[in-house]
Amino acid sequence: MSSRDVVLARVRRALADVPRGEGYEDVPVPRDYLRVHGSRTPEERVALLAERLGEYRALVHHCAEDEVHLLVMRLLAEHGTQHVLVPPGLDPSWTAAADPVRIHDRAASTARELDAVGSVVTGCAVAIAETGTIVLDGSPDQGRRRISLVPDHHICVVRVPDQVVDSVPEALERLDPVRPLTWISGPSATSDIELDRVEGVHGPRKLEVVLLSE
Repeated sequence: MSSRDVVLARVRRALADVPRGEGYEDVPVPRDYLRVHGSRTPEERVALLAERLGEYRALVHHCAEDEVHLLVMRLLAEHGTQHVLVPPGLDPSWTAAADPVRIHDRAASTARELDAVGSVVTGCAVAIAETGTIVLDGSPDQGRRRISLVPDHHICVVRVPDQVVDSVPEALERLDPVRPLTWISGPSATSDIELDRVEGVHGPRKLEVVLLSE
C-alpha cells in the first residue's frame, strides 16, 4: 500500500459517520474545455516551446543527434563543472566527450553530496509548448527527483518534435499520475513581497534546454 492509499484510507475512516447530503453522488466531470489553443505544425510547436522557455530565462540550444555530445561538453565547460550527475538510463553518447567526473544517481547519496555536484544532465518525459514547461517523471534517463533539484546547473535534453505537445491536457494524457512528476518552467525562482526575484532557492539557478532534432 502506497502513502497515498494510507492517507485516503484515513480520510474515508474519518468521514465514515458523516451523513451524505443530496447530490453527493459521483457525477461525470465535464471535459469540454479546449485541449489546444489553435493549430500548429510540429515546427511551430517547437518554436513556441523555445520562445516560452526563453521568457522564463532558460537557455535554449538546438542541435542534431550527432552534435549533442559536443554541445553538452561545451555547456559543462562553460559552467566550470568538475563533477556531473548522470542518471542510470541516460544515453551515454550525450556525455561521451565531457571532461567532468561522472557521478551516478544513487539512493544512498546525501543532499550534501548532491550539492557538491556542479551539473546534472537528464532527458525528459514531455515538454509543453504553450506553457514552456518540461516534465520529468523519474524514468531511467531522468533519475530521482532530487538530482534535478539540488545541483546548480541542469542540462535537459528534449527530443523534438516527438516529446513536445501543445498543451497541458495533451501532456497529462502522456504522463502516469502515480509517477514522481517534476514540472519545470525555467530555472528555480521566487519573489518576496517587494517582488525582488531570487533564483536557485528551490532548484538550479541555471537551466539549459537542448532541443535535439531526431
